[in-house]
Amino acid sequence: MATPLADRIRPSVLEDVVGQKHIIGEGQFLSNIIQSGHIPNLIFYGPSGVGKTTVARIIAASTNKRLHKLNGTNASISDIKDIVKEIDTMFGYNGILLYLDEIQYLNKKQQQSLLEYIENGQITLIASTTENPYFYIYNAILSRCTVVEFKPVEPNEVEKALVRSLDILGEEYGCKFVPEDGVLSHIARGCGGDVRKSLNTIELCCLSLGSSENTRIISMDLARKLTQKSSMKYDRDGDEHYDILSAFQKSIRGSDPDAGLHYLARLLEAGDLISPCRRLLVIASEDIGLADPQAVSIVKSCVDSAMQLGLPEARLPLAQAVLLLATAPKSNSVIMSIDAAMNDIRAGNTGEIPEHLKDSHYGGAAKMGRGIEYQYAHLFPNHYVKQQYLPNGIKDHVYYQYGDNKNEQTAKKYWDNIKQD
Repeated sequence: MATPLADRIRPSVLEDVVGQKHIIGEGQFLSNIIQSGHIPNLIFYGPSGVGKTTVARIIAASTNKRLHKLNGTNASISDIKDIVKEIDTMFGYNGILLYLDEIQYLNKKQQQSLLEYIENGQITLIASTTENPYFYIYNAILSRCTVVEFKPVEPNEVEKALVRSLDILGEEYGCKFVPEDGVLSHIARGCGGDVRKSLNTIELCCLSLGSSENTRIISMDLARKLTQKSSMKYDRDGDEHYDILSAFQKSIRGSDPDAGLHYLARLLEAGDLISPCRRLLVIASEDIGLADPQAVSIVKSCVDSAMQLGLPEARLPLAQAVLLLATAPKSNSVIMSIDAAMNDIRAGNTGEIPEHLKDSHYGGAAKMGRGIEYQYAHLFPNHYVKQQYLPNGIKDHVYYQYGDNKNEQTAKKYWDNIKQD
């Protein structure tokens, strides 16, 4: 079985690694750590194909420790115990460096089995994960490791890897591969920062060409056909899903319709219809609320239309909802007021319901003092009468603060005039 191109051209020194200059560039902390020779426990966090394994291998090669590699998808307690057994042998004399890929797949017990040896320095751990380590990795392990975040590789950096790959592929096939103008840029942009994906694409392009010519041209048409559709990272159960939804809501809250449409497009292009529908309904109440009370009804209609239409037509009512919410006046008084009330409940600030508000629609209620002093608001001018509604212990608590928008300020002025009489 042929070794993947990504492994055949994998760099052996930091200088050849593309991207990640914020951590391995000259003078950056990770390159300084490697040069010092004193390797701490590290957790590499980032999407696939951005260099986590490559950098880990370079670090391992720079030490004189015994290297072991495990993958969290198939590692067991027994595998970990076999490594631990080497600690007091000649093989582990200088210590053991364990590279643990996909650590998020290890359960708590498996992670805990490493704890003692990480803490006393007998095992140096370099782990990698595509998931947020603060959600998936045991806290005791996290506290003994430094988390290093790897970013998607920029297209100009990906192109460097593609150029190097063409040289290697040319040597392997005994010819010269020449890409048309813009081909490498197109593939680099289309991989979403995943170098491995870009290398797979360029190798597929080369394999798709005829085998008779010494110079083989990679056309833009071929590159477009073979470049994988999605240029973004998206996993409905992973960090990227929640990052996109977070950016989606924050963009609309920040009144940026263009950004709102961008993140909506990313969700829809990934085939996710439910998440933006739910989030738009939330935004209508959380971020617009009483500043535009009709927004929630309109958004509900847009969501209903989208669900009935399905993709791709669903993009139209959802885009309408995004533009409506992004350009609407904003108010967070709804979420602030209900959360203030719920905080009181959770803190035990409830108290007994005032007697005049209790149900009195049954025989004997009057004898128990229920509802006797209740004043029916509709019998009074402006349908208002001053009386206590909250329990005694919190009767002066105020949850709702009027927003500083036209609608709420109009309502405030109306009630201020009535209640001051």
